[in-house]
Amino acid sequence: MGTTIAKVNIMEYDTVALDDANNAVVIIDQTLLPGRTELAALKTAQEIWEAIYLLRVRGAPAIGVAAAMGIYILAKQIDTEDFEVFYGKLCEYKEYLDSARPTAVNLSWALKRMAAAALKAGREERKPVSEVKEILRREALEIRDEDIRVCRKIGENGLLLVKPGDGILTHCNAGKLAAVQYGTATAPIYLGQEKGYHFRVFADETRPLLQGARLTAFELCSAGVDVTLICDNMSANVMSKGWIQAVFVGCDRVAANGDTANKIGTSVVAAVAKHYGVPVYICATTSTIDMETPAGAEIKIEERPAHEVTEMWYKEPMAPEGIKVYNPAFDVTDHKLISGIVTEYGIARAPYTESLKEIMDKKADS
Repeated sequence: MGTTIAKVNIMEYDTVALDDANNAVVIIDQTLLPGRTELAALKTAQEIWEAIYLLRVRGAPAIGVAAAMGIYILAKQIDTEDFEVFYGKLCEYKEYLDSARPTAVNLSWALKRMAAAALKAGREERKPVSEVKEILRREALEIRDEDIRVCRKIGENGLLLVKPGDGILTHCNAGKLAAVQYGTATAPIYLGQEKGYHFRVFADETRPLLQGARLTAFELCSAGVDVTLICDNMSANVMSKGWIQAVFVGCDRVAANGDTANKIGTSVVAAVAKHYGVPVYICATTSTIDMETPAGAEIKIEERPAHEVTEMWYKEPMAPEGIKVYNPAFDVTDHKLISGIVTEYGIARAPYTESLKEIMDKKADS
C-alpha cells in the first residue's frame, strides 16, 4: 500500500512528486478523499502498480507522471552495470506497470518514453548504466514539468471559450488531482479565478467512483471556487434552466476521428448538452491523443469490480446479494457531440481527422 507520510492541505502539494533521496514516488492518496488528505510514499513495483490500479493516483496526466517517476525509482534498484541486463529488467517493470490500467493512454505513453530514453542512452550512445539512470531521472522530471506547462496552456486556450460569470458543468475529475497542478478541464476555471471571472461551476457526482463528488467538488471548494455538486441525472435539469454555458471535461484517450473516452456518463452529458445547445469541450493534453486508434470503437474500455456500485459507498450493501452488475469505467463520446478539443497547441474542431493531425504535426515541429 505504500507508506503514509502525513496529513496535508491539498492545495499546497503536487498530486505526484519525486522523493529521490528516499527512493519514492509521493502521491496524494485519492482513495482517502475527502475525509482524509494524506501523502503516501510508493517504493516498490507492486506499490506503484496497486496505486494506479486502485486509483490512489488517477487522472490521465497524473498517471503518466507517476509511471515515469515510478519506472525511474525501480531503475535505481536494478543492480548491474551490464546495460542489456539492466534494460531487460527495466522492460519487465515497464510491462508490469503498463498492465495496471488499459484505457488511459498516458500510462503507456510515459513508460514508452522512459524506455526509449534509456535505450538511446545505453545502446545507441553507450553510456554506463549509472548515467542512464540519471537520464531517466531527468526525463521523469521533464515529464512532470511538461504536465504543468501543458495544463496551464490548456487553461489559457480554454479560457478563450467562456466569459466572466459563465456557468460551467464538469464531469468526473480532470482537475489538479488528475494532473500535477492545474488539471485539464479545471485549468480554465483556475485561471479564470485568478482573473476574477467568478465562474459558477456545477460538478456531477460521477458514478461509480464518485470522483466528481469526492475529488472535483472537494478541490474546487478548497480553492475557493463557487461550486455546486449535482447528481449525474440532473444535467438536463440545470441546462434547461440556462445555468450552464459550457461543458468542460477531460479524457483518457482521444481517437484520430475525435471520439473521446472519459469517465462513464460523459456521453450522456454530451448528448443532453447537444439538445440544449450547450457546447461541449474536451480538454486533452496531446499525450492523450492516440492517432493510431482510428475511432472510439477501438478503445479498450476498462471494467471495474461490482462492489464499487453495490457496496463501496454504503454502510450496508444497497443492492440484492448476487445481483449482476455491469460496471464500465468509461464510455466513448462521439465526435459529433463535441464542439472542440482543447489542447496545449490550440483548439481542434471538426473535421477532427484533419485538425488533430494538424495539432500533432505542430507538436512534432515545435
